Amino acid sequence: MPWTFKKQHGGDRGETSLHVGPRVSKDSLRVTAYGEVDELNSFIGLVRARTENEKINEILKKIQNDLFVVGADLATPIGLKSDAMRVTEENVKYVDRTMEEFLEQLEPINQFILPSGSPAASLLHICRTICRRAERSAVALKKEEAVNEEVIRYLNRLSDLLFVLARIENKREGVEEEYWEK
Repeated sequence: MPWTFKKQHGGDRGETSLHVGPRVSKDSLRVTAYGEVDELNSFIGLVRARTENEKINEILKKIQNDLFVVGADLATPIGLKSDAMRVTEENVKYVDRTMEEFLEQLEPINQFILPSGSPAASLLHICRTICRRAERSAVALKKEEAVNEEVIRYLNRLSDLLFVLARIENKREGVEEEYWEK
């Protein structure tokens, strides 16, 4: 069923509906967590608009699709009967395999680099920090309610992959990494 506006907006009262279960406050940990995943997905869309690397674009498109699963997983409390999709170990393995493939193209680093460089790389660094925030929110939610462990693993690994992709974008653009000066 397509999403439509209703005459009376239930969200006007500061609450929202989950996929299944009760209405919750819009400032709940659950809504915050999946909202940050949505923000991440939007910024990844911006990266896709800025990169000229077709392989990275395709990887980011898959990640965007996976992030809809992450959001659905977070929006659906564990234990409620639902048809909601869940993040699986396979999602995490995809991120790991992709990261390993790109790490082979990079020189190892042993100090912090400044989050900067080409436009696409800089945006990927922003995505990395949003991903870390989403991960922290999922961990906070886990302290209050059951959360699929694969969601937390996926977000943790994804932030690492986004860092690696930022470095790849800089390398592709011929932009030298700038190291943190102590």
